Amino acid sequence: MSTNHLLEIKQYGQSIWMDNLTRDIIQSGELKDMVENQGISGITSNPAIFEKAIAGNAIYDADIEAGVRAGLPIDKIYESLVFADIRNACDILRPVYEASNRLDGYVSIEVPPTIAHDTEATISEARRYFQEIGRENLMIKIPGTEPGLPAVEQVIAEGMNVNITLLFSVESYVNTAWAYVRGLEKRLAEGKDISRIASVASFFLSRIDSNIDGKIDAKLKKGVDDIAVEAKLKAVKGKVAIANAKLAYQEYKKIIRSERWQELVAKGATAQRLLWASTSTKDPNYNDVMYIEELVGPDTVNTVPPATIKACADHCNVSDRLETDVNNAYTLIENLKDPDIKIDLDTVMDELLVEGIDKFIQPFQSLMNSLEDKIKVLSPV
Repeated sequence: MSTNHLLEIKQYGQSIWMDNLTRDIIQSGELKDMVENQGISGITSNPAIFEKAIAGNAIYDADIEAGVRAGLPIDKIYESLVFADIRNACDILRPVYEASNRLDGYVSIEVPPTIAHDTEATISEARRYFQEIGRENLMIKIPGTEPGLPAVEQVIAEGMNVNITLLFSVESYVNTAWAYVRGLEKRLAEGKDISRIASVASFFLSRIDSNIDGKIDAKLKKGVDDIAVEAKLKAVKGKVAIANAKLAYQEYKKIIRSERWQELVAKGATAQRLLWASTSTKDPNYNDVMYIEELVGPDTVNTVPPATIKACADHCNVSDRLETDVNNAYTLIENLKDPDIKIDLDTVMDELLVEGIDKFIQPFQSLMNSLEDKIKVLSPV
């Protein structure tokens, strides 16, 4: 009998969530099986995932047709499809939520990516999503943009679970963590319970390496006269994302040791866990499960797409590596400033955030277009 290596990860204090949701896996019982038998303890979704799930899939047609007959506008038809899937997934994961004392068992849904830079609209949509979906184990995803952080603070203060997404830099993670703290403090000051609120900070990985590797390849392609310089450049390839994540985890440890955080713990607060996102390996030359193997460690989550879940179940080499080679991680990030390498990490992170929002806006708009096409086909003449 083959071993599912995903199941070994839990003993190191890390939860595995799946970065995927479709009606097919809900209705077929596949999601229930993954939750009960294969070590999946949460779900993350985003507009790109729903575009793939809904576009060209006849399983949604009856509900689209019902929406058309009811005279619903296109955005309400979209929400009726997505909210139903989210509710059903929440119900499947509810036993995990209860058994883990609300540590796991969450399903994340993103507010529309088109409002990523609008604080008030984000707060308003988060409230509406949380109320209309009506599940305790729902997490609202809010992008970690500058206008997103006051929204995070307010939404936490109002008692909603939040997944702050599209975090690339260590600084953006730290800002996110303190937004969570401020939200809890605000709620506490209003005399409200903070013990039932959960949050994760989604820290992205593979996109960082793809961006930096592209810059290094461009330098190498131009030609490097010095062998030592060439070696320096090649030594950075495929290494930055994991090093960056290890540094973020060190910041997490500082925050949870702080007096300010410990005061909240005394009132029942739960730590905001770092969640490793974008964990499928994009470069076929790299280990296909490196973003899982290298970041196993306590009080973390890894959200994994289906293909990488299968790969990890098959051949992950699991051990507690999150705090190994931390000094080397600091050195590697510092070395990016070396005149021979000259990669400005802050610029890279800014590029990735803009690109990340765009990567959610495009499929969201594409999904709306394909829904419009379906509505025309299914509308009564």
